[in-house]
Amino acid sequence: MRILLTGGTGYIGSAVLDRLVGAGHHIVAAVRNEEAAAAVAARGAHPAVGDLTDAAWLAAALADVDAAVHTAAPADGAAEFNASVIDTVIASFAGTGRRFVLTSGVWIYGSGTDIRDDDRPDPAELVAWKVPQEDRLLASDVAATIVTPGVVYGHGHGVLGLITDGPRAVDGALTLIGDGEQHWTWVHADDLARLYQLAVEHPEPLGRLIGSDGSPTTVRAIAESVAGPAGVVAESADATRARFGDAFAETLLLDARAFGEKARSLGWVPDHTSVLDEVRAVHAAAA
Repeated sequence: MRILLTGGTGYIGSAVLDRLVGAGHHIVAAVRNEEAAAAVAARGAHPAVGDLTDAAWLAAALADVDAAVHTAAPADGAAEFNASVIDTVIASFAGTGRRFVLTSGVWIYGSGTDIRDDDRPDPAELVAWKVPQEDRLLASDVAATIVTPGVVYGHGHGVLGLITDGPRAVDGALTLIGDGEQHWTWVHADDLARLYQLAVEHPEPLGRLIGSDGSPTTVRAIAESVAGPAGVVAESADATRARFGDAFAETLLLDARAFGEKARSLGWVPDHTSVLDEVRAVHAAAA
């Protein structure tokens, strides 16, 4: 299959790139410059240098592929960026049966102890802009799947370090995010890449599809696994807001537990089933 991939040099996108190339797909990697083009070419993709918000350029790129996977996520202007991409995808793919895979995140559901893929989102402010865009895509005539990962870990990247490398108190105690009792849903980058493969190869659109290692784990449990003899110390929600800003803190304080039953019903089984295993392995290697 000839697939247009965005974000192929990013954390999620690079894992997806490696997986799809390894599965024998012809990957056209949309990149912004020649440096990124060289990076994706070295991984087996065919680079296409251009601006994803240039509708004419993107429409031409989409016309030449069987499917598209969108993982690109700019640090600034993400809402406008995604809206532009989705507009062009709808104009190009509607009614064609060609598959489009969009990237979201479990925080669109807000807090919940048993979040299901088809639950109505109740997003935190930081990601609230995603929901109307996703709804518009799902209501269109595009064969769309929205991969909705938990917090991604693996290969030394992701936001796991916000917990394991947090500030230390005077006595050496590791500072938690809030009281640390909130669960985060987790997924390893390599398992997530396999979920993208499933989504883009599946003959039918799948709606929202949660990626979870099946073991939502508390911030406290992760911090305690690396804290050492000094242990951990909680901070107030106000202190967390002061440290991270109101909108980001709101997401970090969510208790969001999702288990990914829908993906498993489609045959996806994660190889990594505990973020704690990853944390302990990395901590032991660094000791």
